[in-house]
Amino acid sequence: MPAPAPLRIVIAEDAAIMRDGLTQTLTRRGHDVVAAVADAAALLDAVASHEPDVAVIDVRMPPTHTDEGLRAARTIRDRHPGVGVLVFSQYVEARSAAELIAGAPAGVGYLLKDRVADVSEFIEAISRVAHGGTVLDPEVVSQMLGASRQADSLAALTTREREVLALIAEGLSNQQIADRLGIGEKTVKTHVSNVLGKLNVSDRTQAAVYAWKSGLKQRPG
Repeated sequence: MPAPAPLRIVIAEDAAIMRDGLTQTLTRRGHDVVAAVADAAALLDAVASHEPDVAVIDVRMPPTHTDEGLRAARTIRDRHPGVGVLVFSQYVEARSAAELIAGAPAGVGYLLKDRVADVSEFIEAISRVAHGGTVLDPEVVSQMLGASRQADSLAALTTREREVLALIAEGLSNQQIADRLGIGEKTVKTHVSNVLGKLNVSDRTQAAVYAWKSGLKQRPG
């Protein structure tokens, strides 16, 4: 049986040592790394120029080191649907990952760096994604399901309850929330009780954490 054809690969990784290590590993396995870049803008340019079989992408890259890689991955899927995308990161950005996979799961993967113990398995994952398969670390799946449940719980809140939750996350008391919203403190207590019940949390601190994790409210400081 003839050996499989080498894959043409673009790497996007801001850590120089990791970028070089990935390049050497893939090259030794007979693949062609057509570009190895350090930021999302260069990644999009490289994919447009080379039309690789697959792009291996870190999540957090310059300039903000938040989710540039995932946003670039979604752009690649929109502009170059024939290019496989393998997100390879230390971090799980559950909501963004769900958005990436929901659009078209074929040719998409998400692996965590510290959970890949075997180089051969990593190479196989790249090949599967390049050929239209889907590869997801179980931890990524677990966190995506958790984010989905959070979204469902938030969707169950009324507009007023979401306002109350956001103010709980600011650390306001019931009386302060009442003053802010122009309603009675007794009404606020009812809303707080409803919020805790719908989110299935036991106290205001847990509700505040829920609001921060869901993105409804930014954590102070």
